[in-house]
Amino acid sequence: MNLKQLEVFIAVAECGSFSRAAELCYLTQSTVSQHISALEKEFGLKLLDRTGKGALLTEAGKLLHRHACRLAEEARSIPTVLNRFKGLEEVVLSIGGSNIPSSYLLPDCIPPFQRSHPGVTITILQGDSRETLDRLKREDVELAVIGSKFDDEEVCYADLAHDRLALVVYPGHRWEGKDSISLDELREEVFIFREPGSGTDMTVRNALMKAGLAPGQLNVRTFLGSNEAVKQAILSGAGVSFLSMISVRRECASGQLSMVDVQGLDMARHFYLVSRKGRELSPAAAAFVSVMAGRFPVESRT
Repeated sequence: MNLKQLEVFIAVAECGSFSRAAELCYLTQSTVSQHISALEKEFGLKLLDRTGKGALLTEAGKLLHRHACRLAEEARSIPTVLNRFKGLEEVVLSIGGSNIPSSYLLPDCIPPFQRSHPGVTITILQGDSRETLDRLKREDVELAVIGSKFDDEEVCYADLAHDRLALVVYPGHRWEGKDSISLDELREEVFIFREPGSGTDMTVRNALMKAGLAPGQLNVRTFLGSNEAVKQAILSGAGVSFLSMISVRRECASGQLSMVDVQGLDMARHFYLVSRKGRELSPAAAAFVSVMAGRFPVESRT
C-alpha cells in the first residue's frame, strides 16, 4: 500500500467511476484498475463492487475510505506545515538549561528573539547540568546551555559566557564587610551546597581541591537543588555558600547578601552552548543561537 494507491482509491470511491477517477488522477483506466486490484489483493478484501450503477464501496471499502481520507488530508498538510516551520511560524523551540543559565541567561535572550520571530513558542526545561545534557541526547530539547563540560562524544560545546562563583554570606555574619578571608577560616563555618551533578557543585569542588582544601573538610549541612533555594537558605541564616555572582548581583546591591573574597580560591567558570554532534539545527534554533551570539561571545564548537 502506498499513498498514490490510496489517492486513486479515494477518487474512484467519490466519483463512483473508474473512468472519471482516471481523468481526475491523470491516469489511464487500466492503471486505476491495477491500483485498486493491488489494494484488494494486499488486504484480501473486496473494496468496490463493479455494478451497472458504477463502482460502489463495499463495507470494507467504506472502512478503508474513512481512514484513507484522514491519511490523505494529513499528507496534503505536510507542505504547509514544513513551510511554516521553515518560516518560523507556529513552531515550538525547546531549550534545556542548567540552573543559572535557565534563570539568568536564557530569559534575557527571549525578548529580542520574540520581537524578530513572534511565531515561535519557546519552552525552557530546567535541570542540573547532567540532567540537561541527558535531555539533549534524548532529543527532548534541541539546544542546551550548561555550566559544566562533560566528556561526551555525542555532543559539541561552544563557550557562551563567563561567570565567577563567590562566597556569599547573610547580613550580620562575622565575615560581612571583610575584604577577604583565608582558606583555613572556611573550616569554621556551616555550609550549604548545591546538589551533586550541578555545574555549581562541580566548580566549587574542583576549585577547593585545586587550592588544597578537600570539600570533605568543610562542614556541609545542607544540599539544595536550586540556586534560589540556596539564596533563601542563606537569608534565613542556615549557613553560607558559594554562588554565581550573576545570580546574587541584585541581592548584594541591595544589601540583602554580601560577597566575600577567599584568598587563593579561583572559581571562574564558563557556560557552554551544547548541541548534538552532526545534527543540523532547525531554523528556529539557529535563529535563537544568532540572538545569543549577539549578547554573548559564542566561540567555535568543539
